[in-house]
Amino acid sequence: MKVSEHITSLLDNLPTKPGCYLMKDAAGKVIYVGKAINLRNRVRSYFHSSNSHHPRTNQLVRKIADIEWIVVDSELEALILEMNLIKKYRPHYNVRLKDDKRYPYIKVHWADPFPKVTVTRQMVNDGSRYFGPYTSVWAVHQTLDVLRRIFPYLTCDREITGQDERACLYHDIKLCSAPCIGAVSKEKYRQMIDDLCQFLSGRTEEIVSRMRVEMERAAEELRFEKAAALRDQIRAIENVVERQKVVSPDYVDSDVLAMARSNGEAVVQVFFIRGGKLIGRDYFVLEGDEDTPDSDVMAQFLKQFYDQAATVPDQVLLPQEVEELQIIRQWLNQKSSGQKVEIFVPREGQQQELLKLAAENAAETLQVLKAQWQADRHRQEQALIELKEALELKEPINRIECFDISNTQGTAAVGSMVVFEQGVPSKKLYRRFNIRTVVGPDDFASMEEVLTRRFNRWKAALESGDAPGKKPDRAFSILPDLLIVDGGKGQLARAVTVLERFGLLGKVPVAGLAKQNEELFLPGRPLPVVLPRHSQALYLVQRVRDEAHRFAITAHRSRRDKAGVASRLDAIPGIGPARRKALLNTFGSIENIREASLKELQLVNGITPELAQAIKSYLE
Repeated sequence: MKVSEHITSLLDNLPTKPGCYLMKDAAGKVIYVGKAINLRNRVRSYFHSSNSHHPRTNQLVRKIADIEWIVVDSELEALILEMNLIKKYRPHYNVRLKDDKRYPYIKVHWADPFPKVTVTRQMVNDGSRYFGPYTSVWAVHQTLDVLRRIFPYLTCDREITGQDERACLYHDIKLCSAPCIGAVSKEKYRQMIDDLCQFLSGRTEEIVSRMRVEMERAAEELRFEKAAALRDQIRAIENVVERQKVVSPDYVDSDVLAMARSNGEAVVQVFFIRGGKLIGRDYFVLEGDEDTPDSDVMAQFLKQFYDQAATVPDQVLLPQEVEELQIIRQWLNQKSSGQKVEIFVPREGQQQELLKLAAENAAETLQVLKAQWQADRHRQEQALIELKEALELKEPINRIECFDISNTQGTAAVGSMVVFEQGVPSKKLYRRFNIRTVVGPDDFASMEEVLTRRFNRWKAALESGDAPGKKPDRAFSILPDLLIVDGGKGQLARAVTVLERFGLLGKVPVAGLAKQNEELFLPGRPLPVVLPRHSQALYLVQRVRDEAHRFAITAHRSRRDKAGVASRLDAIPGIGPARRKALLNTFGSIENIREASLKELQLVNGITPELAQAIKSYLE
């Protein structure tokens, strides 16, 4: 294989130290991230005889136009850096967890005097307890619905003094223990939340035993209402626990991992065993695994999954050996605060049976998912065909762009652009536009501004062509096969005006989608197109419109909140742009800043005790 002079020069200058390497294509995009004990030996091995490489590796090597590297002190540091770089760049040739998103966790706000229980997608070192990750937000909320009936925790943001005159509705329906009115002490409430945490960890025996003692004591003291409440709580816990299968007599906390692969698709099934009981299971879809050996895929999953996991169990059971086992074990020991973590492949006994069961579940899950994906693809194809026929378009529809405007009385106005390709949202191509030229609530003029800016970007991309050093933005450089504006004839008229201005009327099909009756208005047609009520085309158009609306509202709220927060913080003496940014990055909102303690405020870079006091005084 012929290697360019630039690559040859880089290979000659590679250090022999441990570190990470980033391989880039001609456009400068990172396409692969790897780590090595010896960077020179590892990177140079890619350019040796290609006969021993997998076809995917050969494909990667052909695309390498540049290589960067980062030197570290140890292989462990290289492993951690590699995970962070893969998370940041999501390179095409790396095995990675599917979906560019954070998985949900259950968060117990343990640092608060009266801890709340919420759902979050980000773990922060703030003294909270986390459980997860989970693949489904719906499953998380289902779990919390059950737990709240057993452990009626707080959900409101009110300051708990125990002196409120009355509790909220949740107390009346027995979904809150109401510390706000002093119905439960701080100690009792925190004990309840600790029980909830133990429950989520799979440890229920101690909870039930203690509750039985409390129930018997309450009965002896003739506090029958309290005894009955504890009895009901015990029954609820036992009803949930009954569904948890006892699978191990040794009571060791374990995760059992198994994988199924088929035609470039891969699913890893995880069984969560806590206290000898199977308390739950979940699956994770992988991508970028074509032609990659099973052991390498599993190694990548281990690193990415436990990088996100809130806890690491005592044991991890694997279906096959992995090359990096020693360094991964070292990393997991570090993650679990020095607690020894065993990682091994069981060869016999109950552990091997568990592994077989997990493998069967992985295969079944993959089969079901592939059927769903196939059905989804069929529906998308059907929707695009139906839409093309209904609008009488000459060319097939591949790319749909939809635009919407969101504002509050004309303030903080934002335009959204969402892109669907082959009937699927391409979120990396979404764009927002802060309205600059329109004063007051004028959606028509705002739509014209947004579309003008969108096609100005297209024109600029067209004129720049293949200029060296410039990479066209796919969000703007490609014209849509169908342009939809959210609104009726008024918005459509402005869209037509813009397309005429750029010489695109007749080249870019355009439609206005009226909200009330889901009607599509087209240029030059007096009557709208009404899609059949249960057609796939209508479902697709609604999804596109709803996504544009959601994205516009989210962007508008963000702009409005930032403006409000900035103005309030800027009024505090000593708070400039840098400290304002640090406060917002730490707490996320002005409400969280207001609720933060003096000690928490002082942890923010640049916030002195005097400034912390000034912030509290001003915001309160």
